[in-house]
Amino acid sequence: MFSRERALRALRGAGCSSQVVKHCLAVERKALELARRIEENGHAVDLKQVELGALLHDIGRARTHGIEHGVVGGKILHKMGLDEFAWFAENHLGAGIPAREAKELGLPARDFMPRTLEEKIVSYADKLVIGGQSATYGQALEWLKSEFGPEHPAIRRFKALHAEIQRLVSSGESR
Repeated sequence: MFSRERALRALRGAGCSSQVVKHCLAVERKALELARRIEENGHAVDLKQVELGALLHDIGRARTHGIEHGVVGGKILHKMGLDEFAWFAENHLGAGIPAREAKELGLPARDFMPRTLEEKIVSYADKLVIGGQSATYGQALEWLKSEFGPEHPAIRRFKALHAEIQRLVSSGESR
């Protein structure tokens, strides 16, 4: 099994800065906190996949800090033989990017939306960590609005992702 230590070595080996590694470690902590709470409410969550996906989600920042870092990260992970984690890199941007927007942004014209519960947890946790610091939902929402504008579709997707995660964190119903 791929380990946490190997994931950290992969980040550093790809060329990620200490700031990116710090951010990934903070996202890992937040994602695992959320995942454990969701699991305690009776939902099936692969904690190891959340842990490693959170650590590896920003590996593309070793090459670029632009919007394409998710796609670049997916390619890096595929090259490393870590195909099962490529989706975490590709689908964590904003609260996902649909194909139409991806094409407008110069990305491949396909959906970059988090699909699995584990991907959604990592994507959400990533928004709750600004740099290496933990943020509240309100702070994350304000940051996204300042980056994209208050009417950008990413804001609506982030609000929907927040609502979904909060339902899972606070409910005991199975999925």
